[in-house]
Amino acid sequence: QEHLVESGGGSVQDGGSLRLTCAASKAIVDYYCMAWFRQAPGKEREGVGSFARDGSTRLAESVKGRFIISKDTSKNSLYLQMNALSPDDTAMYYCAAAFGDVCDSSTRWAIAGAFPYWGQGTQVTVSS
Repeated sequence: QEHLVESGGGSVQDGGSLRLTCAASKAIVDYYCMAWFRQAPGKEREGVGSFARDGSTRLAESVKGRFIISKDTSKNSLYLQMNALSPDDTAMYYCAAAFGDVCDSSTRWAIAGAFPYWGQGTQVTVSS
C-alpha cells in the first residue's frame, strides 16, 4: 500500500497564500504520476494540477496564474504553492499518485478514478 501524507493546509484571508506538501516514498516521487485534487462540500473531487514523470506539469484553468505545482526528489515531496487564494478555493486538498501515463493525458490527469493511491487530505479554508 503506497503512503501519501499531505500537510500545510490551514485558514487564510482572501488573497493569502499557502504551500501544501505531499510526502511520499522515493519510488512514487521518482516514477509515478502525481497530482493534487480538491473537494469542496457537496461538490465532486476535481483535479487541481499534475506532475508527470518527465517533469511536465498541468494546472486546472481555475488556478492557472495563481498556483504552482513542483516536486523535490531529494525530499521525496510534491508541493502546491497557492497564491491569491479566494473563498472559492476552500476545500479539502488531496495528493494522489498513479503508475503509468495518466499525467500524459490532457484529460485523464484530472479524473480522480484514474488514481489508485491517495493521501488523507489537508483542509484549506479561505475567508473573505
